[in-house]
Amino acid sequence: MKIQDVLRKDVMLLDLQATSKEAVIDEMITSLVDKGYVTDFEVFKTGILNREAQTTTGLGDGIAMPHAKNAAVKVATVLFAKSNKGVDYASLDGQPTDLFFMIAAPEGANDTHLAALAELSKYLMKPGFADKLRSVSSPEEVIAVFDEAEAADKVAEEVVAAPSGDRPFIVAVTACTTGIAHTYMAEEALKKQAAEMGVDIKVETNGASGVGNKLTAEDIKNAAGVIIAADKAVDMPRFNGKPLVSRPVAAGIKQPEELINLILEGKASAYTASEGAATVQSSEKLSLGKAFYKHLMSGVSQMLPFVIGGGILIALAFLVDNLRGVPNDSLSSLGSYNELASMFMKIGGAAFGFMLPLLAGYIAYSISEKPGLVAGFVAGAIANSGLAFGKIPYAAGGEETLALAGVSSGFLGALVGGFLAGGVVLVLRNALRNLPKSLQGLNAILLLPLLGTGLTGFLMFFVNIRMAAINTGMNNFLSGLEGSSAILP
Repeated sequence: MKIQDVLRKDVMLLDLQATSKEAVIDEMITSLVDKGYVTDFEVFKTGILNREAQTTTGLGDGIAMPHAKNAAVKVATVLFAKSNKGVDYASLDGQPTDLFFMIAAPEGANDTHLAALAELSKYLMKPGFADKLRSVSSPEEVIAVFDEAEAADKVAEEVVAAPSGDRPFIVAVTACTTGIAHTYMAEEALKKQAAEMGVDIKVETNGASGVGNKLTAEDIKNAAGVIIAADKAVDMPRFNGKPLVSRPVAAGIKQPEELINLILEGKASAYTASEGAATVQSSEKLSLGKAFYKHLMSGVSQMLPFVIGGGILIALAFLVDNLRGVPNDSLSSLGSYNELASMFMKIGGAAFGFMLPLLAGYIAYSISEKPGLVAGFVAGAIANSGLAFGKIPYAAGGEETLALAGVSSGFLGALVGGFLAGGVVLVLRNALRNLPKSLQGLNAILLLPLLGTGLTGFLMFFVNIRMAAINTGMNNFLSGLEGSSAILP
């Protein structure tokens, strides 16, 4: 699928009337809703604004790419809009924005759609491309600009995979939280700048559709240094001993020359991988809110495929029972009354069973790298089971204790458990960093998993008491709302 396949002519706005950032967003979403590509204005707008709160999508040079992936999107769509006057969109360069691409991706958008959306990011970084878009006067001309760029790409496209001659060779990794736009814009910016500076570069992308152009051991060995332009976890141990500079993905887009020069001038520090390390923090410290969002999204992004797949299978279970029929006296078994429905229900339930451990596990992974993964998974499993002090069955306690059952603390418990596990492992890592060299190898394979899991588990027994009470209270409150409208005339 090409970008032209999702760049819809019927929603294009070639004379945008809005004069403020929010008004621009509203006008574009209204066009998407009016044409049926988005079903809920407020839900989609919330997704757009949440992305803007993290980092502005006004990328500078008059270009903005607001984007969101959520359930309000019916069909993957890219809306192109052009303002003849320019709008203050709080862009990275502080200049007015006149070209807008609003990307609307459905929840669980497939890899083909995401690959097409990634191409848009690359086109926008090409010299002269934006100026051609500024001169268009019809939707057909917009498509023609992309067709021309695509044809040029087929001739000029090349991927540098090894140093050539005496030219310096650098490797880079780009990644953003959504994996749709900034990942590929940073890739294109780095490649463009490297070409201008006479430097060979290979850029690995960690997008929503997976890892692209993956770096090989030979690439890393031959590289003079490594650039990480990422807002989420990337695989790091492979860069052990290499000069490395780490920045947010926005720096890869706006400051590629500075990043490349840090490597060429020998100003990048050699990276030392912790045993079992899998991520690296940007050398630019994040605010508390942004750090929380980054770690949370790391967990949510890994959890979502299980929620979507499991949810659809469970929905199919109810559909099968509705089609085949269920007696009135067995309605409590709806979704598992017929054998086929029960099969769908069991498979969907199995997928759902991984939801909370995955959420907590990958939050912990984002905070404390691979050693935090096991502690996070255990925290999520305990949140799901509801195990808590006073609610744990044990044989010596007799029949009374064997009948004990905890109350699941649900999503909230897993959320707290993930951050708790990550924090515990960070503390342990700092406490154990001065171990004798002969024992350092035990850190990742024994000490951190053992101590991290044990401490996190006992702390979760306390956490579950409070979180289960909150979860139960919220459920009771929502249940109390059922039928409340019956008192209204």
